[in-house]
Amino acid sequence: MAVRPMADIIRPKDFDEMIGQEKLVGKNGVLRRMVESGHITNMIFFGPPGTGKTTAAKIIAEKSGMELRELNATTASLSDIKAVISETSTMMGSSGILLYLDEIQYFNKKQQQSLLEFIEDGRITLIASTTENPYFYVYNAIISRSAVFEFKPVTPAETAKALRRAFDIMNEREGQSKTVSDETLLHIASLGAGDVRRSVGIVENAYWASDDEITTETVSLFADRNIGNFDRDGDVHYDLLSALQKSIRGSDPDAAVFYLAKLLEGGDIISACRRLLVIANEDVGLAYPLAAVVTKACCDTARELGMPEARLALANAAVLLATAPKSNTAHNAIIAACEDVANGKGQNVPTILQSPCFKGYKYPHDYKNHYVKQTYLPDDLVGKVYYEYGDNRTEQAAKAYWEQIKEDKR
Repeated sequence: MAVRPMADIIRPKDFDEMIGQEKLVGKNGVLRRMVESGHITNMIFFGPPGTGKTTAAKIIAEKSGMELRELNATTASLSDIKAVISETSTMMGSSGILLYLDEIQYFNKKQQQSLLEFIEDGRITLIASTTENPYFYVYNAIISRSAVFEFKPVTPAETAKALRRAFDIMNEREGQSKTVSDETLLHIASLGAGDVRRSVGIVENAYWASDDEITTETVSLFADRNIGNFDRDGDVHYDLLSALQKSIRGSDPDAAVFYLAKLLEGGDIISACRRLLVIANEDVGLAYPLAAVVTKACCDTARELGMPEARLALANAAVLLATAPKSNTAHNAIIAACEDVANGKGQNVPTILQSPCFKGYKYPHDYKNHYVKQTYLPDDLVGKVYYEYGDNRTEQAAKAYWEQIKEDKR
């Protein structure tokens, strides 16, 4: 007879029982306020495994009164989507269908597009979840019709509360009086690295492998690598990523490889790769443009190899970035431009840029040095400077070149 997993038994039935997502489902959480006001919109949940994405979707379905249908994009097909859609015209779907689509990143564009018509007319309310960045993996038309919520890794302190509950339930269910210390539960919670489901699984296995008390020695049998005990406050994931970036930004290769090693020991290749790619573009930037290319190659290699060989490629990237010259000029330029866009500036694109049909546009390649002076910014932004050349050799060379070219054309 199949035994229900403990992680399923202790799954929260209400927002009040959820742990670790205070900003989303706490007393003043934005997701909670939306749902309690009756505003159930299409949503995308993204974040690591075991952080409450599926639980939140089930609670929303319960509170909304809609019929919940669950699909996993790793195994679902177009026919599965059509089967859910067919229910919208039956009595069962009269209150609306809430489709929870897990791992949406595994659906191709055509499969994702098949949902559009039905989420637009309201026959289906979609809650999609993903462990990847949705802006890279989810079709833009779905993102534009959805509210996006990020689920953060659950801290060890919060996870330990769920573990104590699971342990007490097992004792009651089995008529046992086994014990486990708060310190051991916190250790197990740290091993889960923010994944509550994983931590509960360790507790459950350790319970059956223990006689009277669950000890750290027993726990070690079910966690072959200590991936979280370096942090007792619960912010290990983001603290390490921040430390990695600040160390590289500060040009310290030794600190860079240390924090990279901590991340990789925790099995977090994906986050390490993403942060290195960010650093290459944000902190090294135009001082050494090829750093972004090399870093991307190293990250691709790491994903292809997996651990332990992945650490070699990522160490190459980390040391390269730490020892490279630094520039954040492009970063500053796009931030400033985004602020103007957010403030509603530059609404009208200059006429000469709108279409080849309009007269007045000068084709730069027809001129000496492929440059001719003309105005590209909208009228209300003429003269605005977003990009300032950095003081590194690469950007100064570009500055000198363009000063000479543009001076010839004045």
